Amino acid sequence: MTKEVKDFFSTYTDFVTKVTSEPSLDLKALEKSLEEIEDKSPIESARLLTAALGLGSESGEFVEIVKKMFLQGKPPSKDNIFHMKRELGDIMWYWVTACAALKLDPFEVISENQEKLEARYGEKFEVDRSEVRKEGDL
Repeated sequence: MTKEVKDFFSTYTDFVTKVTSEPSLDLKALEKSLEEIEDKSPIESARLLTAALGLGSESGEFVEIVKKMFLQGKPPSKDNIFHMKRELGDIMWYWVTACAALKLDPFEVISENQEKLEARYGEKFEVDRSEVRKEGDL
């Protein structure tokens, strides 16, 4: 590696550290953040962290199978569909864990999502409604 490349990565690493939050860099600060969230809200921090990390990783496993089928020639076989089914089950487990951590009723979450999408799209999907949203439509 050339000196210029090493200097670039060193400079960039310093920049990344400067723009990273304290709880992302320091375990004591992270512990404080977790405790503050638990003290000031009904959120179960450890459970929510478990859910968020699990949702990300299990979604990635599901996406990996889809990527290999559509882009790399993996067959859409019964085995691969079963594998996706199992990953979807894992995603559901972590999703329910997130609901529990936030003290949310899973049925209410689904209902709220349906109401949001009905307000956005009505009875039919339209591209312009997905790209240009009304104020407050998250």
